[in-house]
Amino acid sequence: MSTADQQVLTAALNAEYAAVYAYGVISAYAAADRNQIVVDFTAAHRARRDATIDALKATGASVPGPAAAYPPPFTVNDPIPAAKFAVTVETDTAIAWRSAIERADSPAVRRTGTEALTECSVRLATWQKILGTNPATVAFPGRPTQS
Repeated sequence: MSTADQQVLTAALNAEYAAVYAYGVISAYAAADRNQIVVDFTAAHRARRDATIDALKATGASVPGPAAAYPPPFTVNDPIPAAKFAVTVETDTAIAWRSAIERADSPAVRRTGTEALTECSVRLATWQKILGTNPATVAFPGRPTQS
């Protein structure tokens, strides 16, 4: 695995660490009827985090640990901000994985990035639909300039 592959996987791993942490905050304030969505999406991010750690370890690369905290960019204190925070989380992870696709050297890392970006996009669309955003999807997920 090239240095570029290790760098993009490390950046994506940091986004996954933040997502797992964020879903802990989201779960505290999400509407009760969304508990299963939160559980499923948290599990997906944990699985992607763990697979990314394994990929880095397999190459002998240094694997950074998570930060102590990842504060939300705005106050999350009820279901609507929790859903908006989930949109932010899925957007951020989509950006990280899209970057991995664009910058990776190996087909395997690009394939992993494509799978992860697809998963983020589906989760993002779910939260956008919950918030009543129309359309719930974007043409090019993971673009840093999307709102």
